[in-house]
Amino acid sequence: MSTTQADISQTGTATSLLRFATAGSVDDGKSTLVGRLLHDSKSVLADQLEAVEHASRRRGQDAPDLALLTDGLRAEREQGITIDVAYRYFATARRRFILADTPGHVQYTRNMVTGASTAELAVVLVDARNGVVEQTRRHAAVAALLRVPHVVLAVNKMDLVEYAEPVFARIAEEFTAYAASLGVKDVVAVPISALAGDNVVEPSANMDWYGGPTLLEHLETVPVGSDPGVEPARFPVQYVIRPQSEEFHDYRGYAGQLASGVLRVGDPVTVLPSGHTSTVAAIDALGGPAELAWAPQSVTVRLTDDIDISRGDLIAAGPAATPTKDIEATVCHLNERPLNVGARVLLKHTTRTVRALVKEISYRIDIDTLEQRSGAEGLNVNDIGHVVLRTAEPLALDTYHDNRRTGSFILIDPADGTTLTAGMAGEAFDTIVSTTDASIEEDWV
Repeated sequence: MSTTQADISQTGTATSLLRFATAGSVDDGKSTLVGRLLHDSKSVLADQLEAVEHASRRRGQDAPDLALLTDGLRAEREQGITIDVAYRYFATARRRFILADTPGHVQYTRNMVTGASTAELAVVLVDARNGVVEQTRRHAAVAALLRVPHVVLAVNKMDLVEYAEPVFARIAEEFTAYAASLGVKDVVAVPISALAGDNVVEPSANMDWYGGPTLLEHLETVPVGSDPGVEPARFPVQYVIRPQSEEFHDYRGYAGQLASGVLRVGDPVTVLPSGHTSTVAAIDALGGPAELAWAPQSVTVRLTDDIDISRGDLIAAGPAATPTKDIEATVCHLNERPLNVGARVLLKHTTRTVRALVKEISYRIDIDTLEQRSGAEGLNVNDIGHVVLRTAEPLALDTYHDNRRTGSFILIDPADGTTLTAGMAGEAFDTIVSTTDASIEEDWV
């Protein structure tokens, strides 16, 4: 345990929370898996289970259809598919969980991006009878695009292939090789039967050849987060606290939530985008002064120097990004209205919102083949592409590869405030080479 981890542990406020997302193709049994996970971990209320049993009997089913626990929308129940992102909260004795149950259809790519954007683990479901299919590769690509650090391949319906080890081994080898080509380093494969409950919460007596953890055991033990002591500190200013009385006439603090890293009293810092430097004089946390604060704590920071700082500025310790008005990013378009070259938008990065112009759409990514398709004048809903933006004011963005919090942003329609696009600064995948043409003339706000 590092010094920082020990300091955090000693405060008694460290918690174990895993945010994870699920994705699977149609009829792979994803909703049944989520329902089984909730049911067997005793995270279903009695009235919920009674309602599911009643609905299942109406359909002529002898056993409760656990998929009904997750398919909340009427259209989902009628069509037997997952459409919207459903968030489920449950806990075991070892860990708390926030589960984002995301759709697997290509037309709902934006929903998977939304659900997986804050996930630390993605569960990709595969039907053992079909193996790795086009949608499986798409799910792996989205997980890699969003830099989800851990991926679980859940090979479902093993009961329908007679629990055969060679079937599982072949699928696991193919998926692991593909994920590795995308830069996904941590892949764990688990053979399961969501319908029968094999290896979901309880170990399976039908697969004694498998010596790994059940799905829940892996979720309970996978490393959560990272050591904040090795990340550069990023503190977006949300609110400036000025003196409210004569007693505190010299008080000036900057309130916000640490996006990453650790801030300590005495740390030298740089205020971006101005570039002014100072030192952390004090940290005010809930309950009183503190010697240090770590992500994602919300605190008030005071500096030794009286610097002009306002909402949207970034207080950074350690290596800091160079503020720039020219931003290259991979984006997923979320809105039914296309994002076209020349569009004037608002760009929201942490607590800062600035005007921006879409100068170029360098290419659109074919999420099935990862090919770059150049020449696009616009991005339609669910499209993923690489864009060049020009902002009215400089921004200090880290690359998304280095920092998911300060490397991400959204584009907003300035007319009605609608969210248009989710952006990640930098390239989508390490293997993709940028085709940006830097010769575009500047023409914007």
